[in-house]
Amino acid sequence: MIHSDMPDYREPWRKYKERELAAIVPILGELGFELEAQQPHMGGERSLMQAVTTKGGRKVILVGVRKSDRRRVIIKATSDAAGKNELLHERLCRQILHRIRFAYQIFFSPEEILFIKRDGYVIAIQEFIEQKSAFVERPLKEQFSLALKAFKAQEGAHATTYGHARLVRASFGSINARGYLAAFGDFKKSILTGRPGDRRTEELLERAWRLLDKERETIEQYSGFLTHVDFVPHNIRIKGNDIYLLDHSSLRFGNKYEGWARFVNFMVLYNRPLADALVQYVRDNRTPEESLSLKLMRVYRLGELIWYYTDKLDKTSGDLHALTEKRVELWSRVLEAVLNDEPVPDEMVREYKRTRDALRSDEEKRRQVGLH
Repeated sequence: MIHSDMPDYREPWRKYKERELAAIVPILGELGFELEAQQPHMGGERSLMQAVTTKGGRKVILVGVRKSDRRRVIIKATSDAAGKNELLHERLCRQILHRIRFAYQIFFSPEEILFIKRDGYVIAIQEFIEQKSAFVERPLKEQFSLALKAFKAQEGAHATTYGHARLVRASFGSINARGYLAAFGDFKKSILTGRPGDRRTEELLERAWRLLDKERETIEQYSGFLTHVDFVPHNIRIKGNDIYLLDHSSLRFGNKYEGWARFVNFMVLYNRPLADALVQYVRDNRTPEESLSLKLMRVYRLGELIWYYTDKLDKTSGDLHALTEKRVELWSRVLEAVLNDEPVPDEMVREYKRTRDALRSDEEKRRQVGLH
């Protein structure tokens, strides 16, 4: 729970959104844009989690239309220094991705309608990509095909294969085995600081750390590839057979299976058969070392997830605090299953979903529907 001497982060966040909208809406009007009535990115859990996040920049993400032709657009705007840097970095990554020949045939980007600095704000406006159905609503075979195509495309960009590799790596950023080990060590330290006396979690994280350390050569062997570290359905949209990336700031050079790992871990909750099929594909069609690399990256990303929610425990209250506790528990148990090379129990996932749905606010439930 939030301690009595700790400020409630929700009220400042509410005021922040009101202040930003009051400033941004008139600017958008002058630029020829207006907002839609429903704004799924401005409420619910994602909004509250941003309120308690200490790292990264703040920004608002809005759905609007261009008044001249009623064309739908996505608007990202911020007056925050770190938020401005994020929008500038995302734009740079998007521009460089277009220079990589392979990406033209696989990944697409929403058309940039406007990118402007105005009255202390950076405002980025892109076309809204309409899709007939959300990724998770499509047939399993189609989901598998799209995901596999995306991952193979990322593997096609190795840091040593382009004459402009130095520029690309400097723009996207990169991480090697040493970086992964250092980051996991930070996750472990922060988790145990937030959960003193939790021997089970301590032993679990120690097992994970020892595995990553033991197999650091395997991590390094498959590093140096372009990977989207947040490749999940809400960061892509499908138009025809084309995949549109909505978040270019999460591209970097790292282990080729980091993006796979994020996606598979996500699908443990949202489509278990797809998660299992992707793991089995690597097991059946690639070397044992690559299958191990996927496991190592799953362990790494699960440690990050446990850290992310542990970090929010002392900053949340009520149902959101209870839900955050459940998420720490869930991902800890998934980590244990991955370390043991065991399937995640179906009943555990079902129980979590029941609890999650009971604890979610009506606003968050509406937001989830709106995102489809």
